[in-house]
Amino acid sequence: MGTAAISFGQVWGILLHQIPGLNHWLPQPDWPASSEQILLKVRLPRVVLGILIGASLAVAGAGFQGVLRNPLADPYTLGVSSGASVGAAFIILYGLQYSIAGEWSVPLVAFATGMITLWLVVKLAQVQGKLRMETLILAGVVMQAFLGAAVSFMVSMTNQVVNDILFWLMGSLTMRGWSYSGILLPYLLVGLFVLLGCGRSLNLFTLGERQAAYLGVHVERTKLIVLGVSTLVTAAAVSVSGVIGFVGLIVPHLIRLMTGPDYRLLLPLSAIGGALYVVWADTLARMVLSPVEIPLGVVTAFLGAPFFAYLLYQHKKTIKG
Repeated sequence: MGTAAISFGQVWGILLHQIPGLNHWLPQPDWPASSEQILLKVRLPRVVLGILIGASLAVAGAGFQGVLRNPLADPYTLGVSSGASVGAAFIILYGLQYSIAGEWSVPLVAFATGMITLWLVVKLAQVQGKLRMETLILAGVVMQAFLGAAVSFMVSMTNQVVNDILFWLMGSLTMRGWSYSGILLPYLLVGLFVLLGCGRSLNLFTLGERQAAYLGVHVERTKLIVLGVSTLVTAAAVSVSGVIGFVGLIVPHLIRLMTGPDYRLLLPLSAIGGALYVVWADTLARMVLSPVEIPLGVVTAFLGAPFFAYLLYQHKKTIKG
């Protein structure tokens, strides 16, 4: 789907002609060369990247919600996304995108600042050394506001890379080629593999940390692994697409309502649901006001903020009950 009209049959014809060995068995191309370029170099890379971004954010959100036992927790509401974007904006501001570790520089710096942000949020939410769930979201909102101000300050310091920094604030898949999917894919595969390995432990976390420990779970180590891996996957996604909010909040919660709380099933289904959600949100961003494109982060915020308010209302009713 897009401003250029390419039929369903042409799309599949172009894709099938890219498979080696099939050219002799297929009809000769009857589409213009421009259609092939649009599909293979603009639309398909964007769809694939949207799939990876959505899967990454949803899996990370499921990890946060599982280890913190809070349906309101996700990379965006805990400030991790904003923390990762601060690191990315900083090295863009000073032209260091490739000076630390080549094309991996932005994801690595984003991961470091995302981890620092998560640590600060957890410290703010702790009371007498214990993590208080009722203050966790508040701490995340405070940190998110502060880091958003920090990014805005960096934007005000330059006119040369202001558009590049604003990209992190709004989130977008515009002009992202195949190389960006190649950067993100290893993070997603490793993160999903590790979190699936922690699926049984996350199931036991629903009983409480003390009960999980009695059943053989190394509680602190599991929390560190899940939070660290979820932050790593989030930072990688943010470093490629900017801040896209509420994906990790909405998708795992809806999947949990449909399939139950078993994380061995919830994690892979969240990856699939997140992929579908972001691809369709990006399609809305491109098509609603075409040819003007709405930033993807704006669309997910419009969809996610009312859902977050609903979850907060339900959570408040549960506490009162």
